[in-house]
Amino acid sequence: MSDHVKEYRVGDSTIVKITEQLLRNVAPAFLYPTAAPGQFDDIAAFLDAADLEDSGSEVPLSIHTWLIRTPEHVILVDTGSGNDKERPLNPMFHRQSIEYIERLQAAGIAPEDVDYVFNTHLHVDHAGWNTVWRNGRWVPTFPNARYVFPLAEEQYYSSTASHNEANIPSRGVYEDSVLPVIEAGLVDRIAPEGGKFLDIFEFIPTTGHSIGHMSIKMSSNGEVAIFAGDVMHHPVQVLRPEWNTVFCEFPDDARKARRRVLEYVADNNVLYFATHFPGSSAGRVQRNGEAFQWTYE
Repeated sequence: MSDHVKEYRVGDSTIVKITEQLLRNVAPAFLYPTAAPGQFDDIAAFLDAADLEDSGSEVPLSIHTWLIRTPEHVILVDTGSGNDKERPLNPMFHRQSIEYIERLQAAGIAPEDVDYVFNTHLHVDHAGWNTVWRNGRWVPTFPNARYVFPLAEEQYYSSTASHNEANIPSRGVYEDSVLPVIEAGLVDRIAPEGGKFLDIFEFIPTTGHSIGHMSIKMSSNGEVAIFAGDVMHHPVQVLRPEWNTVFCEFPDDARKARRRVLEYVADNNVLYFATHFPGSSAGRVQRNGEAFQWTYE
Protein backbone atom coordinates (compact mmCIF):
# COMPACT_ATOMS: atom_id res chain seq x y z
CA MET A 1 0.00 0.00 0.00
CA SER A 2 1.03 3.61 -0.55
CA ASP A 3 2.73 5.56 2.21
CA HIS A 4 -0.07 8.10 1.81
CA VAL A 5 -3.00 5.75 2.52
CA LYS A 6 -5.60 7.43 4.66
CA GLU A 7 -9.21 6.56 5.39
CA TYR A 8 -11.78 9.27 4.79
CA ARG A 9 -15.37 9.33 6.00
CA VAL A 10 -18.27 10.84 4.10
CA GLY A 11 -21.42 10.29 6.09
CA ASP A 12 -21.82 6.56 6.67
CA SER A 13 -19.17 5.58 4.10
CA THR A 14 -15.41 5.18 4.13
CA ILE A 15 -13.03 5.94 1.27
CA VAL A 16 -9.47 4.70 0.77
CA LYS A 17 -6.98 5.28 -2.02
CA ILE A 18 -5.58 2.16 -3.69
CA THR A 19 -2.41 3.15 -5.52
CA GLU A 20 -1.55 1.56 -8.82
CA GLN A 21 1.60 3.55 -9.60
CA LEU A 22 3.28 6.93 -9.30
CA LEU A 23 4.57 8.55 -12.48
CA ARG A 24 7.77 10.44 -11.71
CA ASN A 25 9.53 13.46 -13.18
CA VAL A 26 6.78 14.68 -15.49
CA ALA A 27 7.80 17.92 -17.19
CA PRO A 28 5.21 20.70 -16.75
CA ALA A 29 5.98 21.94 -20.27
CA PHE A 30 4.83 18.56 -21.60
CA LEU A 31 1.81 18.26 -19.32
CA TYR A 32 0.62 21.85 -19.88
CA PRO A 33 1.70 22.78 -23.40
CA THR A 34 -0.18 26.10 -23.48
CA ALA A 35 1.63 27.47 -20.42
CA ALA A 36 4.13 30.18 -21.27
CA PRO A 37 7.80 29.55 -20.43
CA GLY A 38 8.48 30.40 -16.81
CA GLN A 39 4.84 30.43 -15.72
CA PHE A 40 5.17 27.15 -13.83
CA ASP A 41 8.23 28.43 -11.99
CA ASP A 42 6.23 31.47 -10.88
CA ILE A 43 3.60 29.37 -9.10
CA ALA A 44 5.73 26.43 -7.89
CA ALA A 45 6.30 28.21 -4.58
CA PHE A 46 2.55 28.03 -3.87
CA LEU A 47 2.40 24.23 -4.26
CA ASP A 48 2.66 21.61 -1.52
CA ALA A 49 5.92 19.70 -1.21
CA ALA A 50 4.11 16.55 -2.38
CA ASP A 51 3.30 18.27 -5.67
CA LEU A 52 6.91 18.70 -6.79
CA GLU A 53 9.89 16.46 -7.41
CA ASP A 54 13.08 17.28 -5.50
CA SER A 55 14.29 19.24 -8.51
CA GLY A 56 11.38 21.66 -8.05
CA SER A 57 10.94 21.80 -11.81
CA GLU A 58 9.06 18.54 -12.45
CA VAL A 59 5.96 16.95 -10.97
CA PRO A 60 4.76 13.48 -9.93
CA LEU A 61 1.36 12.13 -10.95
CA SER A 62 -0.50 9.39 -9.13
CA ILE A 63 -2.61 6.69 -10.79
CA HIS A 64 -5.00 5.09 -8.32
CA THR A 65 -8.47 3.83 -7.51
CA TRP A 66 -10.82 5.16 -4.86
CA LEU A 67 -12.28 2.31 -2.83
CA ILE A 68 -15.66 3.25 -1.32
CA ARG A 69 -17.36 1.16 1.34
CA THR A 70 -20.97 2.16 1.96
CA PRO A 71 -23.18 0.27 4.43
CA GLU A 72 -24.58 -1.65 1.43
CA HIS A 73 -21.89 -1.77 -1.26
CA VAL A 74 -18.22 -1.96 -2.20
CA ILE A 75 -17.43 0.43 -5.06
CA LEU A 76 -14.29 1.22 -7.05
CA VAL A 77 -13.91 4.56 -8.83
CA ASP A 78 -11.60 4.25 -11.86
CA THR A 79 -9.29 1.29 -12.25
CA GLY A 80 -5.89 2.51 -13.44
CA SER A 81 -4.01 1.14 -16.42
CA GLY A 82 -3.98 -2.62 -15.78
CA ASN A 83 -1.54 -5.48 -16.31
CA ASP A 84 -0.46 -7.26 -19.48
CA LYS A 85 -2.10 -4.72 -21.79
CA GLU A 86 -0.64 -4.21 -25.25
CA ARG A 87 0.24 -0.50 -25.32
CA PRO A 88 3.24 -0.26 -27.69
CA LEU A 89 2.38 3.36 -28.54
CA ASN A 90 2.20 4.24 -24.85
CA PRO A 91 5.30 2.50 -23.42
CA MET A 92 4.77 3.46 -19.78
CA PHE A 93 1.62 1.29 -19.74
CA HIS A 94 2.85 -1.48 -22.03
CA ARG A 95 2.74 -5.04 -20.65
CA GLN A 96 2.83 -3.95 -17.03
CA SER A 97 3.13 -6.20 -14.00
CA ILE A 98 1.85 -4.33 -10.95
CA GLU A 99 0.62 -5.74 -7.63
CA TYR A 100 -2.64 -3.83 -7.74
CA ILE A 101 -4.92 -6.73 -6.80
CA GLU A 102 -2.63 -7.51 -3.87
CA ARG A 103 -2.98 -3.91 -2.67
CA LEU A 104 -6.73 -4.15 -2.95
CA GLN A 105 -6.65 -7.39 -0.95
CA ALA A 106 -4.44 -5.73 1.66
CA ALA A 107 -7.29 -3.24 2.11
CA GLY A 108 -9.59 -6.18 2.84
CA ILE A 109 -11.27 -6.46 -0.57
CA ALA A 110 -11.07 -9.46 -2.91
CA PRO A 111 -12.12 -8.99 -6.55
CA GLU A 112 -15.28 -11.03 -5.85
CA ASP A 113 -16.30 -8.54 -3.13
CA VAL A 114 -16.71 -5.57 -5.48
CA ASP A 115 -20.33 -4.63 -6.24
CA TYR A 116 -19.78 -1.70 -8.63
CA VAL A 117 -16.97 -0.27 -10.74
CA PHE A 118 -17.47 3.37 -11.74
CA ASN A 119 -15.39 4.66 -14.67
CA THR A 120 -15.43 8.45 -14.94
CA HIS A 121 -14.26 7.97 -18.54
CA LEU A 122 -12.55 5.32 -20.65
CA HIS A 123 -8.98 6.56 -21.11
CA VAL A 124 -6.02 4.20 -20.85
CA ASP A 125 -5.29 4.94 -17.17
CA HIS A 126 -8.87 4.77 -15.91
CA ALA A 127 -10.27 1.47 -17.16
CA GLY A 128 -7.32 -0.92 -17.34
CA TRP A 129 -8.16 -3.11 -14.34
CA ASN A 130 -11.69 -3.62 -15.61
CA THR A 131 -10.25 -6.82 -17.08
CA VAL A 132 -7.45 -9.33 -16.56
CA TRP A 133 -5.86 -11.84 -18.93
CA ARG A 134 -6.93 -15.36 -18.03
CA ASN A 135 -6.89 -18.60 -20.04
CA GLY A 136 -6.03 -16.80 -23.25
CA ARG A 137 -8.65 -14.04 -23.11
CA TRP A 138 -9.63 -10.85 -21.34
CA VAL A 139 -12.22 -11.40 -18.60
CA PRO A 140 -13.84 -9.09 -16.02
CA THR A 141 -11.54 -8.61 -13.02
CA PHE A 142 -14.50 -8.11 -10.71
CA PRO A 143 -16.92 -10.87 -11.75
CA ASN A 144 -19.76 -9.92 -9.39
CA ALA A 145 -19.65 -6.19 -10.14
CA ARG A 146 -21.73 -3.96 -12.35
CA TYR A 147 -19.49 -1.74 -14.46
CA VAL A 148 -20.93 1.77 -14.75
CA PHE A 149 -19.68 4.30 -17.29
CA PRO A 150 -20.90 7.06 -19.62
CA LEU A 151 -22.69 5.87 -22.74
CA ALA A 152 -21.03 8.61 -24.81
CA GLU A 153 -17.61 7.25 -23.91
CA GLU A 154 -18.55 3.77 -25.10
CA GLN A 155 -20.02 5.07 -28.34
CA TYR A 156 -17.03 7.28 -29.12
CA TYR A 157 -14.17 4.93 -28.27
CA SER A 158 -15.81 2.02 -30.05
CA SER A 159 -16.07 4.09 -33.24
CA THR A 160 -13.59 5.22 -35.86
CA ALA A 161 -14.26 8.82 -34.75
CA SER A 162 -11.86 8.31 -31.83
CA HIS A 163 -9.07 6.79 -33.92
CA ASN A 164 -7.14 9.97 -34.53
CA GLU A 165 -3.64 11.06 -33.58
CA ALA A 166 -4.74 12.59 -30.27
CA ASN A 167 -6.08 9.23 -29.12
CA ILE A 168 -3.18 7.04 -30.18
CA PRO A 169 -2.10 6.45 -26.53
CA SER A 170 -5.51 4.95 -25.74
CA ARG A 171 -5.68 2.58 -28.70
CA GLY A 172 -6.88 -0.86 -27.67
CA VAL A 173 -8.51 0.21 -24.40
CA TYR A 174 -12.03 -0.32 -25.65
CA GLU A 175 -11.17 -3.72 -27.10
CA ASP A 176 -9.36 -5.18 -24.08
CA SER A 177 -10.79 -3.28 -21.10
CA VAL A 178 -14.35 -2.33 -22.04
CA LEU A 179 -15.75 -4.73 -24.64
CA PRO A 180 -15.18 -7.85 -22.48
CA VAL A 181 -17.36 -6.49 -19.66
CA ILE A 182 -20.02 -5.49 -22.17
CA GLU A 183 -20.00 -8.98 -23.65
CA ALA A 184 -20.27 -10.42 -20.13
CA GLY A 185 -23.49 -8.46 -19.61
CA LEU A 186 -22.12 -6.53 -16.64
CA VAL A 187 -22.54 -2.91 -17.83
CA ASP A 188 -24.85 -0.10 -16.74
CA ARG A 189 -24.61 2.99 -18.94
CA ILE A 190 -25.02 6.60 -17.85
CA ALA A 191 -26.87 8.83 -20.31
CA PRO A 192 -25.18 12.06 -21.48
CA GLU A 193 -27.25 14.16 -19.08
CA GLY A 194 -25.97 12.13 -16.11
CA GLY A 195 -28.23 11.39 -13.19
CA LYS A 196 -28.67 9.63 -9.86
CA PHE A 197 -27.25 6.18 -9.23
CA LEU A 198 -27.98 4.04 -6.18
CA ASP A 199 -29.06 6.22 -3.27
CA ILE A 200 -26.07 8.48 -2.68
CA PHE A 201 -24.35 9.02 -6.03
CA GLU A 202 -24.97 11.36 -8.93
CA PHE A 203 -23.12 11.30 -12.26
CA ILE A 204 -22.50 14.88 -13.42
CA PRO A 205 -21.44 15.70 -17.00
CA THR A 206 -18.00 17.31 -17.10
CA THR A 207 -17.13 16.77 -20.73
CA GLY A 208 -13.97 18.23 -22.20
CA HIS A 209 -11.09 16.11 -21.08
CA SER A 210 -12.96 13.39 -22.96
CA ILE A 211 -16.19 13.37 -24.89
CA GLY A 212 -18.43 11.89 -22.21
CA HIS A 213 -16.40 12.50 -19.04
CA MET A 214 -18.45 12.39 -15.83
CA SER A 215 -17.69 13.50 -12.30
CA ILE A 216 -19.38 11.57 -9.51
CA LYS A 217 -20.98 13.36 -6.57
CA MET A 218 -21.49 11.46 -3.34
CA SER A 219 -23.89 12.69 -0.62
CA SER A 220 -24.34 11.01 2.74
CA ASN A 221 -25.79 12.36 5.98
CA GLY A 222 -25.28 15.96 4.92
CA GLU A 223 -21.67 15.47 3.81
CA VAL A 224 -20.67 15.79 0.16
CA ALA A 225 -17.70 14.61 -1.86
CA ILE A 226 -16.89 14.54 -5.55
CA PHE A 227 -14.74 12.18 -7.60
CA ALA A 228 -13.84 14.40 -10.52
CA GLY A 229 -11.70 12.12 -12.66
CA ASP A 230 -9.52 14.12 -15.04
CA VAL A 231 -11.16 17.50 -14.65
CA MET A 232 -7.74 18.26 -13.14
CA HIS A 233 -4.50 16.28 -13.20
CA HIS A 234 -2.43 18.25 -10.68
CA PRO A 235 -3.01 20.96 -8.05
CA VAL A 236 -1.35 23.46 -10.37
CA GLN A 237 -4.71 23.58 -12.21
CA VAL A 238 -6.44 24.82 -9.06
CA LEU A 239 -4.14 27.82 -9.32
CA ARG A 240 -4.26 27.95 -13.12
CA PRO A 241 -7.67 26.57 -14.16
CA GLU A 242 -7.17 27.87 -17.70
CA TRP A 243 -4.37 25.33 -18.26
CA ASN A 244 -5.48 22.18 -20.04
CA THR A 245 -3.27 19.12 -20.10
CA VAL A 246 -1.89 17.63 -23.27
CA PHE A 247 -4.48 14.85 -22.77
CA CYS A 248 -7.59 17.06 -22.90
CA GLU A 249 -9.36 16.18 -26.13
CA PHE A 250 -11.86 19.07 -26.24
CA PRO A 251 -9.99 22.09 -24.81
CA ASP A 252 -12.73 24.72 -24.56
CA ASP A 253 -15.15 22.34 -22.87
CA ALA A 254 -12.41 21.13 -20.52
CA ARG A 255 -11.74 24.66 -19.26
CA LYS A 256 -15.44 25.31 -18.71
CA ALA A 257 -15.89 22.05 -16.80
CA ARG A 258 -12.86 22.75 -14.62
CA ARG A 259 -14.07 26.22 -13.68
CA ARG A 260 -17.55 24.88 -12.92
CA VAL A 261 -16.20 22.13 -10.64
CA LEU A 262 -13.81 24.49 -8.84
CA GLU A 263 -16.60 26.96 -8.12
CA TYR A 264 -18.90 24.22 -6.90
CA VAL A 265 -16.44 22.55 -4.51
CA ALA A 266 -15.15 25.87 -3.17
CA ASP A 267 -18.58 27.38 -2.56
CA ASN A 268 -20.01 24.23 -0.96
CA ASN A 269 -17.04 22.93 1.07
CA VAL A 270 -17.05 19.68 -0.91
CA LEU A 271 -14.32 17.11 -0.30
CA TYR A 272 -12.50 16.64 -3.62
CA PHE A 273 -11.10 13.23 -4.54
CA ALA A 274 -8.62 13.62 -7.39
CA THR A 275 -7.44 10.85 -9.69
CA HIS A 276 -3.89 12.05 -10.40
CA PHE A 277 -2.95 14.47 -7.64
CA PRO A 278 0.07 13.17 -5.67
CA GLY A 279 0.17 13.19 -1.88
CA SER A 280 -3.07 12.03 -0.28
CA SER A 281 -4.93 12.98 -3.51
CA ALA A 282 -7.87 14.34 -1.51
CA GLY A 283 -8.54 17.80 -0.15
CA ARG A 284 -10.46 21.06 -0.29
CA VAL A 285 -10.58 24.03 -2.63
CA GLN A 286 -10.96 27.52 -1.20
CA ARG A 287 -11.55 30.80 -2.96
CA ASN A 288 -8.72 33.32 -2.94
CA GLY A 289 -10.38 36.42 -4.36
CA GLU A 290 -11.17 35.50 -7.95
CA ALA A 291 -8.69 32.63 -7.79
CA PHE A 292 -8.58 29.31 -5.93
CA GLN A 293 -6.19 27.46 -3.65
CA TRP A 294 -5.78 23.79 -2.72
CA THR A 295 -5.25 22.14 0.67
CA TYR A 296 -4.66 18.41 1.17
CA GLU A 297 -6.55 16.48 3.82
